[in-house]
Amino acid sequence: MVKLSVIVPFYNVQQYAPDTLRSLKANAREDFEFILVDDCSRDGTPGILARAERELPGAVLVRHEQNGGLATARNTGIDRARGEYLTFLDGDDWLAPGYFEQLVGAIEELGVDFLRTDHVQCTARARQVHRVPVGRRNQVLDPREAILPADRSTSVDYAFAWAGVYHRRLVDKGLLHFTDGLRTAEDRPWIWRLHREAESFAAVSLLGVFYRRGVASSLTQIGDVRQLDFIRAFDQVIAETAADRDADALLPKAVRTYCAIISHHLGSIERFEPAVAKKLKSLSAAALRRMPQDVLDEALDSMDVQRATKLRRLRRRPAAAGAAA
Repeated sequence: MVKLSVIVPFYNVQQYAPDTLRSLKANAREDFEFILVDDCSRDGTPGILARAERELPGAVLVRHEQNGGLATARNTGIDRARGEYLTFLDGDDWLAPGYFEQLVGAIEELGVDFLRTDHVQCTARARQVHRVPVGRRNQVLDPREAILPADRSTSVDYAFAWAGVYHRRLVDKGLLHFTDGLRTAEDRPWIWRLHREAESFAAVSLLGVFYRRGVASSLTQIGDVRQLDFIRAFDQVIAETAADRDADALLPKAVRTYCAIISHHLGSIERFEPAVAKKLKSLSAAALRRMPQDVLDEALDSMDVQRATKLRRLRRRPAAAGAAA
């Protein structure tokens, strides 16, 4: 039986894929499989993956005929996975040798639905450790209780699918798939659903994932219309949280986070193409008006004056035709 399935989407990452694949090889075990999903790359990535299919123990290569984005590529991998546990890696990141063996050992010892880990962010030559915002380590916790408080960074704000490992029962319950077609913020509805509906999780102080920040081809660096999918992602978070049995308690956190993300994008609006910047403002204004207005008022009252004023002004912006995500 396959113990661990590692799902790794690749899209036009020929510069970084060899490092990623070498690190997978340094984590290979006879009961591990590596599902390499080529999301219709147009550079040298397909050739690199074809060699990996022959040389990497446990490699399973899947090719998309059309580019579907990260969420769809991960779903392809989930559907092909045979492991008792599943985890993710992006095609431009890498791992410490032997990391996956430690990861599997940790989740087996704790017996939880999912496990969250710290990671190392790599920007050029700089290295910075980012920790899961969960204070209690190596303990079985209730994921629903880790969503709050609303005014502090919590586990749902640490939305990195590759910073952890997940038991197959989450797939069987329909909790591990991503929203097909989301081009950015795909981890946000996913992490909220896990915390609302899974039964147990834990955080461990295990470092082994190296996240490459500032890659030119990454959507976080590209100011085109795909970036605006964060609106659809957070609309989903709001809608699903509003239908939850604890909606009154959880919605302030969801709304406040949505506002913070809107504010973040408006604060770097110069990186967007002009037409996209204009659409960002109109979609964000419409999003603010769709939120529960009493909850939004409370969220804005709790924010700093500068951000709150900017968002209140945006909410009053006249609705533009077609202002829907």
